[in-house]
Amino acid sequence: MAVKSPFQDAAMPAGLAALMSRADAGDKAPPPVEKWNPPFCGDLDIRIARDGTWFYLGSPIGRLPLVKLFASVLRRDEDGKHYLVTPVEKIGITVEDAPLLAVEMAAGGEAETQQLTLRTNLGDLVKVGAEHPLRFEKEPDSGGLKPYVHVRGRLEALFTRALMYQLADLMEHRGDDMGVWSGGVFFAVSPDLLTAPE
Repeated sequence: MAVKSPFQDAAMPAGLAALMSRADAGDKAPPPVEKWNPPFCGDLDIRIARDGTWFYLGSPIGRLPLVKLFASVLRRDEDGKHYLVTPVEKIGITVEDAPLLAVEMAAGGEAETQQLTLRTNLGDLVKVGAEHPLRFEKEPDSGGLKPYVHVRGRLEALFTRALMYQLADLMEHRGDDMGVWSGGVFFAVSPDLLTAPE
């Protein structure tokens, strides 16, 4: 007996339904979502958890091609909210932290010549530098450091904990600053982020 998809039980907006029908087609070129300006059609119960898992109506979306397709039309607007955007609709979703995770890193060169290249959980390849900068925040619960990298548009990827430790090994001092070089740019960590929690 075939397992029914949870998507069959809910009213899926037409644009997303058409997109889903192409989930296994393997389209590689990302759509120009930053140029589209469709009307807002409300929110949909899609959530991206802190660990990068996508949920629909509370159930994990198990089909990676479908997750990648949804991610290809994901956009973060100036209001700070995340939307799935097609040429005909703009649908709000919930993102608990960052919509992507940086899961693998390669480093070549040293100091000013160092180049970090990252892979996200959904296969994006990003060369850290002026066009794809790093930024750092403090983890509220642990006081630890949370690095993010700009991927595309206003979308970022959060470093996994294991990758954070690899990044920490590459950090160095430049004058009074602590940070990491990549693509000819020194990404400094704000001193207040380096202080231990009380």
